[in-house]
Amino acid sequence: MEDLPEALMTEILKKITSTSDLNSLSLVSKQLYNIEGNQRGAIRLGSGLCTATESLTSLCARFPNLRKVEIDYSGWIPGWIPGHGNQLDSKGLFVFSSHCSSLIDLTLSFCSYIDDSGLGCLAYCKTLVSLRLISAPQITSIGLFSVAVSCTSLSALHLIDCEKIDSVDWLEYLGRNGSLEELVVKNCAGINHHDLLKFGSGWMKLQKFEFERKRGRYDDALIGDEVYDSSYDAHNMDIYDFCCESLKDLRLAHIKTWPEIGLRVVLGKCKALENLCLQYVHALNDNDMIALSRSCSNLKSISLLLTRQLYSSDVSYCETRTSFTDKSLYALALNCRMLQIVELKFTACAPDWPSEIGFTQQGFLVLIQSCPIRVLVLNTANFFDDEGMKALSSSPHLETLELIVCEAVTDVGMRFIAHTPCLSNLTLRMCNRVTDVGVAELGRAHKLESLVIDYCHAISLQAAQGVAKSVHYSMDQSAALWKKIGFDDDWWMKWSPKFSV
Repeated sequence: MEDLPEALMTEILKKITSTSDLNSLSLVSKQLYNIEGNQRGAIRLGSGLCTATESLTSLCARFPNLRKVEIDYSGWIPGWIPGHGNQLDSKGLFVFSSHCSSLIDLTLSFCSYIDDSGLGCLAYCKTLVSLRLISAPQITSIGLFSVAVSCTSLSALHLIDCEKIDSVDWLEYLGRNGSLEELVVKNCAGINHHDLLKFGSGWMKLQKFEFERKRGRYDDALIGDEVYDSSYDAHNMDIYDFCCESLKDLRLAHIKTWPEIGLRVVLGKCKALENLCLQYVHALNDNDMIALSRSCSNLKSISLLLTRQLYSSDVSYCETRTSFTDKSLYALALNCRMLQIVELKFTACAPDWPSEIGFTQQGFLVLIQSCPIRVLVLNTANFFDDEGMKALSSSPHLETLELIVCEAVTDVGMRFIAHTPCLSNLTLRMCNRVTDVGVAELGRAHKLESLVIDYCHAISLQAAQGVAKSVHYSMDQSAALWKKIGFDDDWWMKWSPKFSV
């Protein structure tokens, strides 16, 4: 192979994507070793990294054109596991940053020994575009400010579980002088959603924004004693002079917007928004969703994870329900005609009627029949029953349907949904009134590509076999009980027995 032209060998190496294959191939000859090293653009390092300066310098010399570096110490236990060694510290980060002149993407996960001085070394990375800090306990606002000043090409910043970041001078600087297009802030106790409004003119360039407040385990399941005004309209108050017309992806989670307006005002300013996720955002009401629908005609995906709250526009009566009512659904149906993905999840709502869910089946079906919905997820939607399934079966675009704890759906609903024109993927999770009879109805239609059955105790593995080209079946008799008291889906998916046919 050494007789082959270097250009041809380079092209061959470009076709190989497996890191282990590239490592093996580089041992074949010195020429391949050099070509592969020069070509390698991304590397992921972790607990086995030797942090001696000489070793780091050699590593950078081996891969001089690195553009993407991820350093991840999750699961690192010093001195307990052979080969874990020492963590990369600020001096080691200086070696990386001073030698990797082409670096554009850097992720630091669970790097406990990197502090503000180490972050300041990123001033050498003039081409840095993306920075992710995950569980960086020593980083403060001082280090972030140095990055904001030095890394003028920075367009994506993720801050996750960074406890010591509090003041937002760095955010104000990036708003005035930066070029951020993506900002993600999760579980940073020192940053609240009012602080983020100080981003100012930076909102104009932002295309993706996520904010999630640090919370306790059971925060989402408990109803507080605050009474929110169901008629309050934050969007009639022009107190925040900024716009975010480039924003396409927005996620807000676990925050309170009352009594101050805070980030709720963003919902009426996103003209280009395509994907929206509101996860347990307290104090929102129909006026927020109406304002959003009027601005966001391009909305394609909406995910609402709601819990019950106290609402009243009359001091003599308080209503316990989720944030939005059918007025929100009607507004989305009227103004967001490109909506394709809908997820509705409700927690801490009693299954009895009258429902604590603000939506009714009538309002929900207006939305479904007005928009080209391809993907629909309903979680604990007690307003949805077999009549809803009948209406849903005429949806011409529906491809994927996921029903979770939809107790009013029975075998009759399965008979209806089996005839949905384009349905190819169906998930039933803890739908205990669906039996083998309903699954047989699905099998007779011969339409499903994928069927997932999780914790539906009236459906047997034998009945599920052969209903779709791909069938996933899992069952745990205690799953339903434990999930109701707070353990999430991911926990049960990890520990429950599974079968695939």
